[in-house]
Amino acid sequence: MIVGVPKEIKDQEYRVSLTPAGVEMLTRAGHRVLVEAGAGEGSGFSDQAYADAGAEVVAGAEKVWCQADLIVKVKEPLPVEYPLLQHGQLLFTFLHLAADENLTRALLRSGVVAIAYETVQLPDGRLPLLTPMSEVAGRMAIQVAAHYLEKPAGGRGKLLGGVPGVYPSRVVIIGAGTVGTNAAQIALGMGAQVTLIDVNLDRLRYLSEVLDGNLITLMSNHRNIANAVRGAEVVIGAVLIPGARTPKLVTREMVASMEPGSVVIDVAVDQGGCIETSRPTSHSDPVYLVDGVVHYCVPNMPGAVPRTSTYALSNATLPYVVKLANLGLEGAVRQDPALALGVNIYRGHVTHPAVAQAFGFECVPLAELIPGLGRQPTPVGS
Repeated sequence: MIVGVPKEIKDQEYRVSLTPAGVEMLTRAGHRVLVEAGAGEGSGFSDQAYADAGAEVVAGAEKVWCQADLIVKVKEPLPVEYPLLQHGQLLFTFLHLAADENLTRALLRSGVVAIAYETVQLPDGRLPLLTPMSEVAGRMAIQVAAHYLEKPAGGRGKLLGGVPGVYPSRVVIIGAGTVGTNAAQIALGMGAQVTLIDVNLDRLRYLSEVLDGNLITLMSNHRNIANAVRGAEVVIGAVLIPGARTPKLVTREMVASMEPGSVVIDVAVDQGGCIETSRPTSHSDPVYLVDGVVHYCVPNMPGAVPRTSTYALSNATLPYVVKLANLGLEGAVRQDPALALGVNIYRGHVTHPAVAQAFGFECVPLAELIPGLGRQPTPVGS
């Protein structure tokens, strides 16, 4: 199979989908790997490193897209890349389609098979390809919050952890999954007062036992969220429903109740966001104010730490890339039900129920499109 690695073009996105070690694994298995010149520079990988691993380094994205059977990316295609999509081509990347109807329609028109990292799901509900980036984003969220609380950055002028004799900052984290747990770990380690809100009481019970520090856990409901947000200096949105658009749990009125100079970080913004006042920003222009509250809503937060993020992402995705290259799509999804759940678009059909529901499209089960697949498992949490 010909595997293509184009350079990421999203604003200040420095990650790359395959490391040289990953390329070497594919080429040793007999596959041809095309890497766009400069694709790895932001993560510290030279073109020569890819060439030494057996890749063909080519100039220009079009040469990669037009020749590859399997395109492996980090972020979703942008509009300038839509014309490069090839009918029947496999696209393996983060997609977040439930928040992007234009991209969904472009993928449907192109006839590609679009496999989303974020909906590859194990039988126990774990999301193995989303988890490493959620870990990075959760930890980064607290670093970012600490910075924007500083007065020169537009914040209230508070140290996240306080000092002896002075109250620490109050951090509210909505969602106790991977992002929320990692954010709580870092915030507690810095000495902040953390309120962690979730719908899963067992999860809250577990985290209250394993996390050390000034932690409060609350069951998620409108009143608890409103009361917690009102008193917070930092609110982290960390809500996830796999593959689906995120519900708005923090209202405009709740944000307005916060003190000016407080900070909101909506890590869920790539799935539509869980805070009513959030909208996607970029690393070049990351923040804006609503009612005096600083909003940071960068969808590709881990792109700011590409060396860490590329290694973490490739560790998780490479076994699936190898499986797709060795077995082809049909063989790979027959063998691996988790990968089958990653298929969101199949040659003009929406195959993921949450994506279809978001836009009122018909959902065609993948099992109806691939003979011999058998009954496709239902995504956990859908």
